[in-house]
Amino acid sequence: MGKATEPLPVKLIMPMFTRYVELFEQAEEVLAERFGPVDYRSERFPFTHTDYYTEEFGPGLVRWFISFERLIDPGELAEIKLWTNALEEKWAEEGKRRINLDPGYIAPAKLVLATTKNHGHRIYIGKGIYAEVTLVYRGKDFRPWPWTYPDYQTKEYLAVMRAIREIYMQQLRQEGLLTRRSG
Repeated sequence: MGKATEPLPVKLIMPMFTRYVELFEQAEEVLAERFGPVDYRSERFPFTHTDYYTEEFGPGLVRWFISFERLIDPGELAEIKLWTNALEEKWAEEGKRRINLDPGYIAPAKLVLATTKNHGHRIYIGKGIYAEVTLVYRGKDFRPWPWTYPDYQTKEYLAVMRAIREIYMQQLRQEGLLTRRSG
């Protein structure tokens, strides 16, 4: 029989997109008040792999990733998603969101994203929120699944995930946490 253990703390990431790029700085400020200092900022990428959001957000979307210095318990993800959903609503105009905040985390072996949308490959984590293992870390790199969003399979996004994971792994080493099973 396996023994229940506490999970390793994980690295909170915040992928976001908008066509109002001034919202990135505003969002970072509010998110940092809640989750602590930001320790990674990606370059900004055109968000062109889907037109799913065009009706709500309009054209010309831009994607940006940040991560936070403070590690979190992975069990907090549902609450974080609910909080970011409320923030999206607060900044909405005429019932349409102006920014999309997609909280997730990097653990040693995966990238997990939170969503409100159920699907066969997603696990319910409470409070109307589901989690998806979007990428697996295997063979010294992130690998996509059949369901991985096309943009998360690009070399640019994978480079971002590798950079954030390296920061995270360094934190685990500094805190002496890599001796625990992290798989």
